[in-house]
Amino acid sequence: MKNSRSDKLILLVVLQGAAGVWLYSCYLQLHPDNSATPERRVHVLLLSSWRSGSSFLGQVFGQHPSVFYLMEPGWHVWNKMPNFDTQFLQIALRDLLQKLYRCDLSEMSAYLPENHRVSSLFMWTESRALCSAPACSVTATNKDQCLQRCGVHGLPKVEEACASYSHVVLKETRFFELESLFPLLQDPSLDLRIVHLVRDPRAVLRSREESAKSFKADNAVVLEQRKVPAARVQYEVMRKVCQSHIRIGKTALLNPPPFLEGRYKLVRYEDVARNPLKQVEDIYEFVGLKMTGQMRDWVYRKTHGRGKGDMKNAFEITSRNATQVSEAWRTMLPHSKVRRVQEVCEEAMSLLGYTTVKSEKQQKTLDIDLLFPSERHQL
Repeated sequence: MKNSRSDKLILLVVLQGAAGVWLYSCYLQLHPDNSATPERRVHVLLLSSWRSGSSFLGQVFGQHPSVFYLMEPGWHVWNKMPNFDTQFLQIALRDLLQKLYRCDLSEMSAYLPENHRVSSLFMWTESRALCSAPACSVTATNKDQCLQRCGVHGLPKVEEACASYSHVVLKETRFFELESLFPLLQDPSLDLRIVHLVRDPRAVLRSREESAKSFKADNAVVLEQRKVPAARVQYEVMRKVCQSHIRIGKTALLNPPPFLEGRYKLVRYEDVARNPLKQVEDIYEFVGLKMTGQMRDWVYRKTHGRGKGDMKNAFEITSRNATQVSEAWRTMLPHSKVRRVQEVCEEAMSLLGYTTVKSEKQQKTLDIDLLFPSERHQL
Protein backbone atom coordinates (compact mmCIF):
# COMPACT_ATOMS: atom_id res chain seq x y z
CA MET A 1 0.00 0.00 0.00
CA LYS A 2 1.14 3.56 -0.62
CA ASN A 3 2.18 5.07 2.68
CA SER A 4 1.01 8.56 1.79
CA ARG A 5 -1.15 11.12 3.52
CA SER A 6 -3.64 11.02 0.65
CA ASP A 7 -4.05 7.25 0.81
CA LYS A 8 -4.47 7.34 4.59
CA LEU A 9 -7.20 9.95 4.23
CA ILE A 10 -9.02 7.86 1.64
CA LEU A 11 -8.61 4.74 3.80
CA LEU A 12 -10.25 6.60 6.67
CA VAL A 13 -13.12 7.66 4.41
CA VAL A 14 -13.62 4.07 3.23
CA LEU A 15 -13.54 2.67 6.76
CA GLN A 16 -16.01 5.28 7.95
CA GLY A 17 -18.29 4.46 5.01
CA ALA A 18 -18.11 0.73 5.70
CA ALA A 19 -18.86 1.33 9.38
CA GLY A 20 -21.85 3.46 8.41
CA VAL A 21 -23.21 0.73 6.13
CA TRP A 22 -22.81 -1.86 8.91
CA LEU A 23 -24.48 0.33 11.54
CA TYR A 24 -27.35 1.13 9.19
CA SER A 25 -27.83 -2.58 8.48
CA CYS A 26 -27.95 -3.28 12.23
CA TYR A 27 -30.50 -0.51 12.70
CA LEU A 28 -32.76 -1.97 10.00
CA GLN A 29 -32.63 -5.38 11.66
CA LEU A 30 -33.58 -3.90 15.03
CA HIS A 31 -36.20 -1.49 13.63
CA PRO A 32 -37.69 -3.15 10.55
CA ASP A 33 -40.90 -1.12 10.72
CA ASN A 34 -39.04 2.20 10.57
CA SER A 35 -37.30 1.63 7.22
CA ALA A 36 -37.49 4.57 4.86
CA THR A 37 -39.96 4.60 2.00
CA PRO A 38 -37.99 4.14 -1.25
CA GLU A 39 -37.94 7.14 -3.59
CA ARG A 40 -39.53 6.88 -7.00
CA ARG A 41 -36.07 7.27 -8.55
CA VAL A 42 -34.67 4.06 -10.09
CA HIS A 43 -30.98 3.23 -9.68
CA VAL A 44 -29.21 1.13 -12.28
CA LEU A 45 -25.76 -0.44 -12.22
CA LEU A 46 -24.44 -1.42 -15.64
CA LEU A 47 -21.99 -4.09 -14.56
CA SER A 48 -19.49 -5.40 -17.09
CA SER A 49 -15.79 -5.83 -17.89
CA TRP A 50 -13.47 -3.96 -20.20
CA ARG A 51 -14.06 -4.26 -23.98
CA SER A 52 -17.41 -5.99 -23.62
CA GLY A 53 -19.55 -3.37 -25.33
CA SER A 54 -20.25 -1.52 -22.09
CA SER A 55 -19.41 1.90 -23.54
CA PHE A 56 -22.11 1.40 -26.17
CA LEU A 57 -24.68 0.07 -23.72
CA GLY A 58 -23.77 2.86 -21.33
CA GLN A 59 -24.70 5.33 -24.04
CA VAL A 60 -28.00 3.50 -24.55
CA PHE A 61 -28.71 4.77 -21.05
CA GLY A 62 -26.68 7.99 -21.22
CA GLN A 63 -28.51 9.34 -24.26
CA HIS A 64 -31.97 8.70 -22.80
CA PRO A 65 -33.72 11.93 -21.70
CA SER A 66 -34.82 10.44 -18.35
CA VAL A 67 -31.35 9.25 -17.29
CA PHE A 68 -28.55 10.81 -15.29
CA TYR A 69 -25.48 8.80 -16.30
CA LEU A 70 -21.91 8.58 -15.04
CA MET A 71 -19.31 6.43 -16.76
CA GLU A 72 -17.03 4.45 -14.46
CA PRO A 73 -16.59 6.48 -11.27
CA GLY A 74 -14.45 3.52 -10.23
CA TRP A 75 -11.76 4.78 -12.60
CA HIS A 76 -11.05 7.52 -10.07
CA VAL A 77 -10.84 5.04 -7.19
CA TRP A 78 -8.36 2.79 -8.97
CA ASN A 79 -6.38 5.74 -10.28
CA LYS A 80 -6.04 7.15 -6.77
CA MET A 81 -5.14 3.86 -5.04
CA PRO A 82 -3.43 1.60 -7.60
CA ASN A 83 -1.53 -0.39 -4.98
CA PHE A 84 -4.55 -1.58 -3.00
CA ASP A 85 -5.99 -5.04 -3.68
CA THR A 86 -9.15 -5.41 -5.73
CA GLN A 87 -11.25 -6.65 -2.78
CA PHE A 88 -10.56 -3.48 -0.81
CA LEU A 89 -11.15 -1.33 -3.89
CA GLN A 90 -14.54 -2.97 -4.45
CA ILE A 91 -15.64 -1.95 -0.94
CA ALA A 92 -14.37 1.59 -1.49
CA LEU A 93 -16.20 1.77 -4.79
CA ARG A 94 -19.39 0.30 -3.32
CA ASP A 95 -19.46 3.01 -0.67
CA LEU A 96 -18.88 5.66 -3.32
CA LEU A 97 -21.74 4.34 -5.46
CA GLN A 98 -24.09 4.44 -2.49
CA LYS A 99 -23.46 8.17 -2.20
CA LEU A 100 -23.67 8.77 -5.94
CA TYR A 101 -27.03 7.03 -6.20
CA ARG A 102 -28.28 9.54 -3.64
CA CYS A 103 -26.89 12.36 -5.80
CA ASP A 104 -24.26 13.10 -3.15
CA LEU A 105 -20.82 13.72 -4.68
CA SER A 106 -19.08 14.73 -1.45
CA GLU A 107 -17.13 11.45 -1.25
CA MET A 108 -16.13 11.72 -4.91
CA SER A 109 -14.07 14.78 -3.99
CA ALA A 110 -11.59 12.54 -2.16
CA TYR A 111 -10.65 10.90 -5.46
CA LEU A 112 -10.45 14.05 -7.60
CA PRO A 113 -7.65 16.63 -7.97
CA GLU A 114 -7.77 19.93 -6.10
CA ASN A 115 -9.97 22.63 -7.61
CA HIS A 116 -12.00 19.96 -9.36
CA ARG A 117 -15.04 20.67 -11.49
CA VAL A 118 -17.38 18.85 -13.86
CA SER A 119 -14.60 18.31 -16.39
CA SER A 120 -12.61 16.40 -13.74
CA LEU A 121 -15.05 13.48 -13.99
CA PHE A 122 -13.93 10.54 -16.14
CA MET A 123 -15.38 10.68 -19.67
CA TRP A 124 -17.86 13.32 -18.51
CA THR A 125 -18.89 14.36 -22.02
CA GLU A 126 -20.42 10.88 -22.50
CA SER A 127 -23.20 11.94 -20.15
CA ARG A 128 -25.94 13.88 -21.92
CA ALA A 129 -27.09 15.08 -18.48
CA LEU A 130 -23.73 16.80 -17.84
CA CYS A 131 -23.99 18.58 -21.19
CA SER A 132 -27.45 19.96 -20.39
CA ALA A 133 -29.06 22.27 -17.84
CA PRO A 134 -28.82 22.44 -14.86
CA ALA A 135 -25.30 20.94 -14.96
CA CYS A 136 -24.43 23.24 -17.88
CA SER A 137 -25.49 26.80 -18.65
CA VAL A 138 -26.53 25.66 -22.14
CA THR A 139 -27.86 22.45 -23.65
CA ALA A 140 -24.99 21.33 -25.86
CA THR A 141 -25.94 19.91 -29.24
CA ASN A 142 -22.67 18.01 -29.75
CA LYS A 143 -19.56 16.89 -27.87
CA ASP A 144 -17.40 19.80 -29.04
CA GLN A 145 -19.90 22.32 -27.73
CA CYS A 146 -20.12 20.39 -24.47
CA LEU A 147 -16.33 20.47 -24.08
CA GLN A 148 -16.25 24.22 -24.68
CA ARG A 149 -19.20 25.26 -22.55
CA CYS A 150 -20.11 22.66 -19.94
CA GLY A 151 -17.12 21.61 -17.86
CA VAL A 152 -16.51 24.70 -15.75
CA HIS A 153 -19.03 24.31 -12.92
CA GLY A 154 -18.39 22.62 -9.59
CA LEU A 155 -19.87 19.36 -8.34
CA PRO A 156 -22.92 20.98 -6.68
CA LYS A 157 -24.27 21.53 -10.19
CA VAL A 158 -23.80 17.82 -10.88
CA GLU A 159 -25.75 16.98 -7.73
CA GLU A 160 -28.52 19.35 -8.79
CA ALA A 161 -28.69 17.73 -12.20
CA CYS A 162 -28.68 14.21 -10.74
CA ALA A 163 -31.65 14.98 -8.50
CA SER A 164 -33.73 16.14 -11.47
CA TYR A 165 -33.82 12.76 -13.28
CA SER A 166 -35.99 9.69 -12.69
CA HIS A 167 -33.13 7.25 -13.30
CA VAL A 168 -29.52 7.33 -12.06
CA VAL A 169 -27.32 4.94 -14.07
CA LEU A 170 -23.70 4.18 -13.21
CA LYS A 171 -21.49 2.02 -15.41
CA GLU A 172 -18.75 -0.07 -13.77
CA THR A 173 -16.13 -2.56 -14.96
CA ARG A 174 -14.40 -2.98 -11.61
CA PHE A 175 -16.58 -5.39 -9.62
CA PHE A 176 -15.64 -9.07 -9.66
CA GLU A 177 -18.50 -10.43 -7.51
CA LEU A 178 -21.94 -9.38 -6.30
CA GLU A 179 -21.47 -9.90 -2.57
CA SER A 180 -19.88 -6.49 -2.04
CA LEU A 181 -23.00 -4.93 -3.62
CA PHE A 182 -25.44 -6.63 -1.24
CA PRO A 183 -25.65 -3.60 1.11
CA LEU A 184 -26.86 -1.48 -1.83
CA LEU A 185 -29.49 -4.06 -2.76
CA GLN A 186 -30.67 -4.13 0.86
CA ASP A 187 -30.73 -0.34 1.24
CA PRO A 188 -34.44 0.64 1.36
CA SER A 189 -33.67 4.12 0.02
CA LEU A 190 -32.39 2.63 -3.25
CA ASP A 191 -34.27 0.82 -6.01
CA LEU A 192 -31.25 -0.86 -7.57
CA ARG A 193 -31.38 -2.90 -10.77
CA ILE A 194 -28.24 -4.64 -12.08
CA VAL A 195 -27.69 -5.11 -15.81
CA HIS A 196 -24.79 -7.56 -16.23
CA LEU A 197 -23.26 -7.33 -19.70
CA VAL A 198 -21.00 -10.14 -20.91
CA ARG A 199 -19.25 -10.84 -24.19
CA ASP A 200 -17.52 -13.78 -25.88
CA PRO A 201 -14.04 -13.92 -24.24
CA ARG A 202 -12.42 -14.46 -27.64
CA ALA A 203 -13.87 -11.18 -28.90
CA VAL A 204 -12.84 -9.47 -25.66
CA LEU A 205 -9.25 -10.68 -26.05
CA ARG A 206 -9.06 -9.44 -29.62
CA SER A 207 -10.42 -6.02 -28.62
CA ARG A 208 -8.11 -5.76 -25.61
CA GLU A 209 -5.07 -6.48 -27.76
CA GLU A 210 -6.00 -3.72 -30.21
CA SER A 211 -6.25 -1.16 -27.42
CA ALA A 212 -3.70 -2.66 -24.99
CA LYS A 213 -2.05 0.63 -23.98
CA SER A 214 -5.36 1.94 -22.63
CA PHE A 215 -5.53 -0.84 -20.04
CA LYS A 216 -1.95 -1.08 -18.79
CA ALA A 217 -2.71 0.55 -15.42
CA ASP A 218 -5.91 -1.46 -14.91
CA ASN A 219 -4.11 -4.70 -15.75
CA ALA A 220 -1.55 -3.97 -13.04
CA VAL A 221 -4.30 -3.52 -10.44
CA VAL A 222 -6.14 -6.68 -11.54
CA LEU A 223 -2.88 -8.63 -11.26
CA GLU A 224 -2.14 -6.92 -7.91
CA GLN A 225 1.12 -5.47 -9.24
CA ARG A 226 2.59 -8.97 -9.71
CA LYS A 227 5.38 -9.39 -12.22
CA VAL A 228 3.74 -11.32 -15.04
CA PRO A 229 5.51 -11.96 -18.38
CA ALA A 230 4.12 -9.65 -21.05
CA ALA A 231 2.93 -12.58 -23.17
CA ARG A 232 0.76 -13.84 -20.30
CA VAL A 233 -0.73 -10.58 -19.04
CA GLN A 234 -3.84 -10.57 -21.22
CA TYR A 235 -4.62 -14.22 -20.46
CA GLU A 236 -4.21 -13.76 -16.70
CA VAL A 237 -6.54 -10.75 -16.80
CA MET A 238 -9.02 -12.73 -18.89
CA ARG A 239 -8.85 -15.53 -16.33
CA LYS A 240 -9.98 -13.17 -13.58
CA VAL A 241 -12.66 -11.60 -15.79
CA CYS A 242 -14.10 -15.01 -16.71
CA GLN A 243 -14.00 -16.17 -13.10
CA SER A 244 -15.93 -13.05 -12.12
CA HIS A 245 -18.66 -13.76 -14.70
CA ILE A 246 -19.01 -17.28 -13.31
CA ARG A 247 -19.26 -16.07 -9.73
CA ILE A 248 -21.69 -13.24 -10.53
CA GLY A 249 -23.89 -15.41 -12.75
CA LYS A 250 -24.10 -18.27 -10.25
CA THR A 251 -24.87 -15.90 -7.37
CA ALA A 252 -27.59 -14.09 -9.28
CA LEU A 253 -29.29 -16.90 -11.19
CA LEU A 254 -28.63 -20.26 -9.57
CA ASN A 255 -29.25 -19.47 -5.91
CA PRO A 256 -30.06 -15.76 -5.51
CA PRO A 257 -30.74 -14.23 -2.11
CA PRO A 258 -34.34 -12.97 -1.81
CA PHE A 259 -33.37 -9.31 -2.14
CA LEU A 260 -31.76 -9.97 -5.54
CA GLU A 261 -34.71 -11.67 -7.22
CA GLY A 262 -36.10 -9.62 -10.10
CA ARG A 263 -33.28 -7.09 -9.85
CA TYR A 264 -30.63 -8.73 -12.03
CA LYS A 265 -30.58 -9.10 -15.81
CA LEU A 266 -27.90 -10.93 -17.79
CA VAL A 267 -27.26 -9.47 -21.24
CA ARG A 268 -24.92 -10.88 -23.89
CA TYR A 269 -23.34 -8.39 -26.24
CA GLU A 270 -23.87 -10.74 -29.18
CA ASP A 271 -27.63 -10.80 -28.58
CA VAL A 272 -27.64 -7.00 -28.59
CA ALA A 273 -25.59 -6.96 -31.81
CA ARG A 274 -27.98 -9.35 -33.58
CA ASN A 275 -31.22 -7.69 -32.50
CA PRO A 276 -30.35 -4.30 -30.98
CA LEU A 277 -33.78 -2.67 -30.89
CA LYS A 278 -35.47 -5.68 -29.29
CA GLN A 279 -32.69 -6.11 -26.73
CA VAL A 280 -32.62 -2.41 -25.81
CA GLU A 281 -36.40 -2.39 -25.42
CA ASP A 282 -36.14 -5.39 -23.08
CA ILE A 283 -33.45 -3.66 -21.02
CA TYR A 284 -35.49 -0.47 -20.84
CA GLU A 285 -38.52 -2.46 -19.68
CA PHE A 286 -36.40 -4.10 -16.96
CA VAL A 287 -35.37 -0.73 -15.50
CA GLY A 288 -38.64 1.10 -16.14
CA LEU A 289 -37.64 3.31 -19.08
CA LYS A 290 -39.69 3.96 -22.20
CA MET A 291 -38.25 3.64 -25.69
CA THR A 292 -38.51 6.98 -27.48
CA GLY A 293 -38.44 7.58 -31.22
CA GLN A 294 -35.21 9.50 -30.81
CA MET A 295 -33.54 6.64 -28.95
CA ARG A 296 -34.82 4.12 -31.48
CA ASP A 297 -33.16 6.13 -34.27
CA TRP A 298 -29.95 6.51 -32.23
CA VAL A 299 -29.67 2.77 -31.57
CA TYR A 300 -30.28 1.95 -35.23
CA ARG A 301 -27.63 4.42 -36.45
CA LYS A 302 -25.00 3.22 -34.01
CA THR A 303 -25.50 -0.46 -34.84
CA HIS A 304 -25.95 -0.28 -38.61
CA GLY A 305 -22.97 1.82 -39.68
CA ARG A 306 -19.98 0.87 -41.78
CA GLY A 307 -17.22 1.72 -39.33
CA LYS A 308 -15.15 -0.72 -37.29
CA GLY A 309 -14.40 1.74 -34.52
CA ASP A 310 -11.31 3.76 -33.65
CA MET A 311 -9.01 1.60 -31.56
CA LYS A 312 -6.84 4.63 -30.75
CA ASN A 313 -9.60 5.66 -28.37
CA ALA A 314 -10.86 2.61 -26.52
CA PHE A 315 -13.99 4.39 -25.32
CA GLU A 316 -15.13 6.16 -28.49
CA ILE A 317 -18.64 5.28 -29.65
CA THR A 318 -18.87 5.35 -33.42
CA SER A 319 -21.39 4.09 -35.95
CA ARG A 320 -20.58 0.45 -36.79
CA ASN A 321 -22.08 -2.74 -38.09
CA ALA A 322 -22.64 -4.40 -34.73
CA THR A 323 -22.93 -7.95 -36.04
CA GLN A 324 -19.66 -7.70 -37.97
CA VAL A 325 -17.91 -6.24 -34.93
CA SER A 326 -19.14 -9.08 -32.70
CA GLU A 327 -17.80 -11.71 -35.16
CA ALA A 328 -14.54 -9.98 -36.15
CA TRP A 329 -12.41 -12.13 -33.82
CA ARG A 330 -13.15 -15.18 -35.97
CA THR A 331 -11.11 -13.87 -38.90
CA MET A 332 -8.71 -11.54 -37.06
CA LEU A 333 -7.54 -13.57 -34.04
CA PRO A 334 -4.93 -16.34 -34.62
CA HIS A 335 -6.28 -19.77 -33.77
CA SER A 336 -3.43 -20.34 -31.29
CA LYS A 337 -4.72 -17.43 -29.22
CA VAL A 338 -8.30 -18.62 -29.58
CA ARG A 339 -7.35 -22.02 -28.16
CA ARG A 340 -5.54 -20.42 -25.26
CA VAL A 341 -8.36 -18.09 -24.20
CA GLN A 342 -10.83 -20.97 -24.57
CA GLU A 343 -8.75 -22.94 -22.07
CA VAL A 344 -8.62 -20.01 -19.66
CA CYS A 345 -12.35 -19.26 -19.94
CA GLU A 346 -13.79 -22.72 -20.63
CA GLU A 347 -16.28 -22.79 -17.75
CA ALA A 348 -17.49 -19.23 -18.31
CA MET A 349 -18.03 -19.89 -22.01
CA SER A 350 -20.05 -23.00 -21.26
CA LEU A 351 -22.22 -21.26 -18.68
CA LEU A 352 -22.85 -18.21 -20.85
CA GLY A 353 -23.59 -20.11 -24.05
CA TYR A 354 -20.48 -19.65 -26.19
CA THR A 355 -19.42 -22.69 -28.25
CA THR A 356 -15.70 -23.50 -28.44
CA VAL A 357 -14.05 -24.12 -31.80
CA LYS A 358 -11.86 -27.17 -32.37
CA SER A 359 -9.99 -26.02 -35.47
CA GLU A 360 -9.03 -22.96 -37.45
CA LYS A 361 -11.39 -24.06 -40.22
CA GLN A 362 -14.34 -24.17 -37.81
CA GLN A 363 -13.33 -20.80 -36.39
CA LYS A 364 -13.31 -19.12 -39.80
CA THR A 365 -16.43 -20.78 -41.20
CA LEU A 366 -18.82 -17.97 -40.42
CA ASP A 367 -21.88 -20.03 -41.35
CA ILE A 368 -21.34 -22.00 -38.13
CA ASP A 369 -23.17 -20.26 -35.30
CA LEU A 370 -21.12 -20.31 -32.09
CA LEU A 371 -23.80 -18.76 -29.88
CA PHE A 372 -26.41 -20.81 -28.08
CA PRO A 373 -29.87 -19.19 -28.05
CA SER A 374 -30.20 -17.06 -24.92
CA GLU A 375 -33.01 -19.20 -23.51
CA ARG A 376 -30.87 -22.35 -23.82
CA HIS A 377 -27.57 -21.38 -22.24
CA GLN A 378 -27.10 -22.90 -18.81
CA LEU A 379 -27.39 -19.82 -16.62
